[in-house]
Amino acid sequence: MSDLALDSRAGRSVIAAAVLGSGMALLDGTVVNVALVRIGEELRAGMSDLQWITNGYLLALASLILLGGSLGDRFGRRRVFVIGVAWFTLASAACGLAQSPGQLVVARVLQGVGGALLTPGSLSLIQSSFRPGDRGKAIGAWSGLGGIASAAGPFVGGWLVQYASWRWAFLVNVPLGAATIWIAQLHVPESRDERADHHFDVPGATLATLALGVTTFALIQHEALGAGPTVGVLALGLAIGVAFVVVERRTPHPMVQPALFASPQFSAANAMTLLVYAALGAVFFFLTLQLQTVLGYGPMLAGMASLPVTVLMLFLASKGGELASRIGPRLPMTLGPVVCGVGTVLLAGVGAGSTYWLGVLPGITVFGLGLVLLVAPLTATVLAAAPDRYAGVASGVNNAVARAGSLLAVAALPAAVGLSGTDYADPEAFSSAYRAAMLLCAVLLVAGGAVSWLLIRNPEAEPSEPVPAEPVPAEEAAVGAHEGGLEGALDRTHDGIPTLAPKVARGAVPARRHTRSVQAGWSCAGSEGCPGTSHREDDDLASTSGAR
Repeated sequence: MSDLALDSRAGRSVIAAAVLGSGMALLDGTVVNVALVRIGEELRAGMSDLQWITNGYLLALASLILLGGSLGDRFGRRRVFVIGVAWFTLASAACGLAQSPGQLVVARVLQGVGGALLTPGSLSLIQSSFRPGDRGKAIGAWSGLGGIASAAGPFVGGWLVQYASWRWAFLVNVPLGAATIWIAQLHVPESRDERADHHFDVPGATLATLALGVTTFALIQHEALGAGPTVGVLALGLAIGVAFVVVERRTPHPMVQPALFASPQFSAANAMTLLVYAALGAVFFFLTLQLQTVLGYGPMLAGMASLPVTVLMLFLASKGGELASRIGPRLPMTLGPVVCGVGTVLLAGVGAGSTYWLGVLPGITVFGLGLVLLVAPLTATVLAAAPDRYAGVASGVNNAVARAGSLLAVAALPAAVGLSGTDYADPEAFSSAYRAAMLLCAVLLVAGGAVSWLLIRNPEAEPSEPVPAEPVPAEEAAVGAHEGGLEGALDRTHDGIPTLAPKVARGAVPARRHTRSVQAGWSCAGSEGCPGTSHREDDDLASTSGAR
């Protein structure tokens, strides 16, 4: 750990490097859906090509993000972050220079590998570089600047695609990456966890990648494979997934701690994440194509159409966290997906002749309000179900589950609604499939709400009798005071993830869970995820099986 001050030159440089690094990944994620139509036109890509262009990145990121966090803990957070940025930058250049759909897909997979290295490191740099009293403020600055980047992303990305070229949506990462590396190398201190596990679960990472990759291949290439081979390849993907579970249960150093899933609360929250983020990924994939193909929007307007979601999350996500801290996560995690489902049904009505103000805005606003309700409680529930030491692992698992949900939905839904070939460029063919896809997304969202209602449980109230506690050191008390998020109702782990642990009176000790605060509205299933802690044996892990 370092002791940088936020107002020092080095402190400002750490914030700049973290924001630029995470901003690259954020801009890339924002702009790809907007660029798909132009990419398809120039490279003569079919529907399956567009799916691979989206999913190649998600496949590598979902499979390797846990391993990326562990590598940073072991070999140095700055070193792995810089390697990730360099890798991401070179892969972005390859994307911008691609001359065929196949070349672009390969470059996108490589981009995902770089993303898996840089994404966990962005927030880890802040957590490990600043002195405790400034850490909460630093995370707030990072979060605020990231929010500005999130709001500007659709406009900047859409403008580049529309008025320059889709290639510049990737090539813009080259100067950003170079600046990030220069700042990080000169001004960001190195840090590592000296107690980090020296073993890495390479077999687990390999099996996870193969399971997702084979399953995705079967879903996207079903038309070329035929019915029989598709079923066979799907069965192979399932078998590899089973092998992954077996390996994780038997290896002494698993990438995913199997005992975490002994907690019904943790398992239910991740099941809900899979359903909700599958729908989330598919909604924006189909909506962006619908706006361009059927309504004739340019890339910039298509990108800006979803801006209300970003604005609502920036200003209201903390309120969703406050609500959950008062009444528990069960009701917000139930109503949030249902509200999103209502918004999705409204968006299903967007078609030829729809205006933005009457056709798109109502649905996208309702959808955003649903996200406001569910994001903070979901994050808190995932972390509250895991022992403190495994906060990074738990948040990383939830992040990977969210990515996998989006990956599988974008792979499966086009086939389910009858899209193939160049149907995405045919307004009549795409519009009817779009409506069916959005209704299926609404079903997934309602199912996510049902899972929450049936399986999520509110935390038990703290006992009225205070339990004697050991004295709290002044420095630790200062950390808690400076790092409070959601007005102190949510607590943060080592990774920056909020929990729903209620405030405890002085002199009382809550259950041994997450004890540091996070910026309001943070989601471990979001674009940044959560920087991981290393996998170390901990007796607390056994307690998850009996928790909640």
